[in-house]
Amino acid sequence: MTQTNETFDTSNAAKTGSGPTFLVAMEQYEPPAQRIIDDDLAAKVLPGGERFFLKLLRIPLLRKWMINLSEKQITGASSAFLCRKRYIDETVSAAVENGSVAAIVNLGAGFDTRVYRLPALATIPAWEVDQPVNIEAKEKGLQSALGTIPAHVTLVPINFLTQDLGEVLNSHGYAGDEKTFFIWEAVSQYLTETAVRQTFQYLSQAPAGSQLAFTYVLKDFIEGQNLHDEEKFYDRMIVKEKIWHFGFVPEEVADFLNEYGWRLIEDLSYEELNNRYAKPTGRDLPSMLIERMVYAEKS
Repeated sequence: MTQTNETFDTSNAAKTGSGPTFLVAMEQYEPPAQRIIDDDLAAKVLPGGERFFLKLLRIPLLRKWMINLSEKQITGASSAFLCRKRYIDETVSAAVENGSVAAIVNLGAGFDTRVYRLPALATIPAWEVDQPVNIEAKEKGLQSALGTIPAHVTLVPINFLTQDLGEVLNSHGYAGDEKTFFIWEAVSQYLTETAVRQTFQYLSQAPAGSQLAFTYVLKDFIEGQNLHDEEKFYDRMIVKEKIWHFGFVPEEVADFLNEYGWRLIEDLSYEELNNRYAKPTGRDLPSMLIERMVYAEKS
């Protein structure tokens, strides 16, 4: 994916790489029966300063304060990141276990830990792609937590502004000739439409039977037509910091995917994910309204 025609800066997006993993790590302080997701590696791969702060959140009162702070920034944050990761965990594990895919490519991997902790993914070749600053920090975290980078995982630094995704993956040993599970979690909103389409142009070359899980933000929120009662968050992410650029219309996702040779399997609201994963724990957590989860298969 190469961006050449638009002024575009991904540095602010890179700064968000550890946030979801921090919330996953904090979730491990909840009683096992009430956890949305289990991840004993999340805290270990985070940068040192975040690990120190995380230890303070063992105290229930401070943890409650942190959750309330997250909810003030965007309603549903305390469950959205956890539920979407749980969904992707289950989906990719099932695809590997039933032999549907033979490789994993995580685009914008951040500090995600699934290829290191899920038993089904323990040996399948996996490529984690992200900006160099995030790859460097993650490599340090993994070496601290595991002692080394597991042999089945390749970390792939990329400059999304100047480098071609296919060429970079190929140079790191990904031939692209096997059915692959692509993960594109919390990335599309940080890109322009040109960059999103360039990514899908690359995905259009994937072998039939490949699978894709990705999240997207609603277009009406990005364009300010419907703020879904999140005026402060809109003002921060789009007006002031200008780090969110692109969104989808749910009714148009299937046609968009078809344009690039993909078939929609599921397009889920976070309320649906919340009902599936959060409510069974007995916790009453609000749902994020502005983001959705997609699961698709290459035709």
